[in-house]
Amino acid sequence: MGVYYICHMPNKRNRTTNKPPKQNDELLKGVFEEWFVEFLRFIYPNADELFDFGRGLTMMDKELLAVIPDRERKKGKRVADLLVKIFLRDGTEKWILLHTEIEGGNDEDFAFRLFQYHYRLLDRYGVPVETVAVFTGERSQRRPSKYWHQGIRTTIQFHYLSYQIFDHSERELLDLDNPFSLIVLACQKALLEGRVPDEELGEGRLTIANALLRHDYDHDRIISFLLFLKNFIFIDNEEINRTFDKHILQLTGGTVNMGVIEVVKRQERQQGVQQGAEQKSYEVVQNLILDFGFSDEQAAKAAEVSLDFVRKVRSALEKKG
Repeated sequence: MGVYYICHMPNKRNRTTNKPPKQNDELLKGVFEEWFVEFLRFIYPNADELFDFGRGLTMMDKELLAVIPDRERKKGKRVADLLVKIFLRDGTEKWILLHTEIEGGNDEDFAFRLFQYHYRLLDRYGVPVETVAVFTGERSQRRPSKYWHQGIRTTIQFHYLSYQIFDHSERELLDLDNPFSLIVLACQKALLEGRVPDEELGEGRLTIANALLRHDYDHDRIISFLLFLKNFIFIDNEEINRTFDKHILQLTGGTVNMGVIEVVKRQERQQGVQQGAEQKSYEVVQNLILDFGFSDEQAAKAAEVSLDFVRKVRSALEKKG
């Protein structure tokens, strides 16, 4: 018997900034994945009594895709999902579904969709589904916590745990000894983009950074969180961003230089994109040579790559026999 957690995170983001909407989806997915244990501790006060965190977590993206395939996504719909395997203290294997949707947060079919994911998981894997919905929109955001259907003699009642980012005040979030509370506060502050002066937004970002650095968290995780924070609460102001970097450098005694870190991360991303493009081109050229018998010149023209690149692919194929 297993348990899934569905976390729904709709976001009514003000779109006056230059930041692509897709970026926030990926940032939230990444931060949830990295701080998933802290998320469970935030949602469940007795999480350490329930879960055996010592046995680690297993991400199961392929299994999730089988339940919520991309072909079902509505055009323009933005989601970030995680499926995680974890164990309880009694040794039972549990699966947790973290389902995040970044949208207006007032979808009339929201509760039904969570029920739909619930029975799909139950049908496919034979496990019951524990659902948690996290709403990241405004205070006025609808936050359905159940799906109810009445037939003639048949009734369905599906209840799940829901959390809205304004269920805690800023003071409460800052006082909690859990870094996930700072992620929630970052969601609150991010809603102010385009509504308050950049200086005020920058002060809010620094407040979260100060709270994070008061705790003795792992150095690499601190860096990762600060990168999330600086990009999620986006400020298109070089002076404010330099102030943030300088402040972090001072607070960490020079051990965290955000400017250097961001340059390195950017280079890593660019290298990853380039490697991915090269791999795709390699596969295309390989197919043209093996499946269609293209000459080097024909393959180079069809794949829009250099003749030298095609020759390298052909040489590698000949060595493989």
